[in-house]
Amino acid sequence: MEKAPSMNLSGEKDCFLTGTNMQVDKITLNDLSIFHGDEDQSVFNHLNLTTTNEGRNHLRYLLSNPLGSVTAILDTQQTIRHLGNILGQWPLSPTNGTIMVLDKFYETAAEPYPHHADLVSSLWYRIFHKGDYSMTLFTIQHTLDFLKGMDRIAGLIAPKEAGNQLNLLAERIRMILQKSVIPDMITKEKDKLTPIEVLTYANYIRNHFKSYSFELIDIYAKLDAYMSLAKAGTKYGFHFPELLGQDEPYIDAEELFHFMLPTPVNYSVNLSVQKNFLFLTGANMAGKSTFIKAAGLAVYLAHIGMAVPAKRMQLSYFDGLLSNIQVVDNIAKGESFFFNEVQRIKNTINQISDGRKWLILIDELFKGTNQQDAVKCSTTVIEGLHRMKNALFILSTHLYEIGDSLKKYENIQFRYFETAVQNDQLIFSYQLKEGISNDRLGYLILKREGVVDLLEKL
Repeated sequence: MEKAPSMNLSGEKDCFLTGTNMQVDKITLNDLSIFHGDEDQSVFNHLNLTTTNEGRNHLRYLLSNPLGSVTAILDTQQTIRHLGNILGQWPLSPTNGTIMVLDKFYETAAEPYPHHADLVSSLWYRIFHKGDYSMTLFTIQHTLDFLKGMDRIAGLIAPKEAGNQLNLLAERIRMILQKSVIPDMITKEKDKLTPIEVLTYANYIRNHFKSYSFELIDIYAKLDAYMSLAKAGTKYGFHFPELLGQDEPYIDAEELFHFMLPTPVNYSVNLSVQKNFLFLTGANMAGKSTFIKAAGLAVYLAHIGMAVPAKRMQLSYFDGLLSNIQVVDNIAKGESFFFNEVQRIKNTINQISDGRKWLILIDELFKGTNQQDAVKCSTTVIEGLHRMKNALFILSTHLYEIGDSLKKYENIQFRYFETAVQNDQLIFSYQLKEGISNDRLGYLILKREGVVDLLEKL
């Protein structure tokens, strides 16, 4: 079976998925909640509509491995589109239970079956090996369901419009289903099997079809995973993005949203080489982090080949995606929060200096130092990063005062989340406005939460 690849988490560079796929590391996967310690909060969990354990494993593999080219993405889009179109025709079998029964059949000891079952030998086996026969009958009945289901699936994914991936899988399924007694098995009704048929089929499935059984299970796992992405796209109202085969990084999205929120808010975002830096401000809880994660998640899912949480989206292929959202300190190594922020920025600069196309997400730069240091450090970093035309940047900050000095750079866009105050209550619109926020709401939040009153009573 195909399993999700393990990641070496011992160091920053080792965390990158290797090969020609879009580069993404463990920190970014965690920042975007692709996988999460609390599985209920993971993107994987929300997209997991698989019906088998093997399908679930392959879905984890797909979400761990963004694709390596526009061609691969478009082919996968075609796969998922077609599966979405035939959702109502998908057979009920194979089921997880059926696959488990077949898998267990190869691990369970049983008396050898007759090489050429006839009336005498089959009745002998049924009488004197009653337990083994019952297990065998049960398995063959499930195997018939499995084979018939795969035969039905091959027909559903064989049309030319299904795309190259599905056509190849259909061809392989049909080739396997032509082996020996398999065509005969597919025509049988599982409740009308004779003992001769049961033992003949069991002898072949157990002794000559094991590798093909596992190959069919593996094929179904792939289909189950892709079908899960098709179901999820329909469930959450996703749309397929348009991938542009251009040399410059580009994102243009309308009604982008974070699908894991109970009541998501729509955003629009446009980043190009001419306007490649989005400088984002706004009060705490106004929506900055959610917006950054929504943008990053949409780009990531686009590189998986699935539909994305946006009404419309065009984007270039990105060679890499890096985030700096949930930096933590490392007590065991004696590393401070600020030190790890600096290291993350350093590693980011080293990575994106390769001239390839990157999307960089930074939320609240330099939270781990004092105001004066943070202003100087943030200004230095932004003034350096904005010169890199091979990358798109979305950066949020609580340091509103640095915005004025950046207005001289034509490629920096300024957006903020507006917050209104009514009767000492905060009203969040969660809408992006053009400009720089001037909100200073820390004391109001402290007061609203009753901290000021508690302190006055000490």
